This record gives sequence, C-alpha cells and structure tokens, in this order.
Amino acid sequence: MTNAPERSGERRLDPKLLEILVCPLTKTSLAYDAERQELISRAAGLAYPIRDGIPIMLPEEARKLDAS
Repeated sequence: MTNAPERSGERRLDPKLLEILVCPLTKTSLAYDAERQELISRAAGLAYPIRDGIPIMLPEEARKLDAS
C-alpha cells in the first residue's frame, strides 16, 4: 500500500484499498473525500477519518454527516 503525498501535501488513499473497504455498520461501499481525508458512508450517514494514511473504521470515531 502506497500513500505517496500529492503536490498539495495531501495523502491519497490506495484505490485497491478503497475497493475492499466497506462501512462496518451497513456493509456498503465508501466514497473517498480527499480534501477532508475521510471515507464517506452515505447509507450510515457517517464520515470515517483517515489519519496518517490509515482509515479509522470505528463508528464511534466517525463524524455524522449533515442532514442536508
């Protein structure tokens, strides 16, 4: 797994990792938000943080998405 820094200094998530990760609550696929460094579960309404290139897939660590 490579998380090479981009020009802007942000890390990129390995696309193969994104293919296999699912929301631990709903078992649905996740969307990657590179700007906020989060994995988004629309089904659960949660955004899981990515810290130092490592997805934190714990519901208690996730941010609730706005209802908008």
